[in-house]
Amino acid sequence: MKKVIIFLAIIVLLFAGVGILTKMQNEEKVSGNNPYGKSKLHPETVKQLDDPNYSNIVLPADLNDELSDDGDATVYFFSPTCPHCKETTPVVSPLSEDMGVDLLQYNLLEFEEGWDDYGITQTPTIVQYKDGKEVARITGYQNKAVFEDWFNEHSK
Repeated sequence: MKKVIIFLAIIVLLFAGVGILTKMQNEEKVSGNNPYGKSKLHPETVKQLDDPNYSNIVLPADLNDELSDDGDATVYFFSPTCPHCKETTPVVSPLSEDMGVDLLQYNLLEFEEGWDDYGITQTPTIVQYKDGKEVARITGYQNKAVFEDWFNEHSK
């Protein structure tokens, strides 16, 4: 009986150690390379911090300022937990870069107010704003040609 208790205690300690190390690694990533301006991020967001496809993050205040000044913007609303976003981002991020479109990326998992503030009902969603007003929207996963046509039509 003592052997079982000792064995279980060792297993519990190992799991606790792995949990503590994981938490410390995530905290280190958040403190070093964090475009979100937050001290605590969802673990799925932390996984994307070093991904070059997520290098144009826009903060809610910055997007609000841009749109309230009657600015033009193309905004990609995504969630790191969305499987369709995980398929869409590697398509639209390089495509927008190749086409010269400044695709701002708004993380709805970190900034949930964006759902209501911008009328987002599903992810991924790309919205084109002209003079601070929405003029076009595309939602869901699409193939590259569809996104390319959409960018050509709405982002020039």
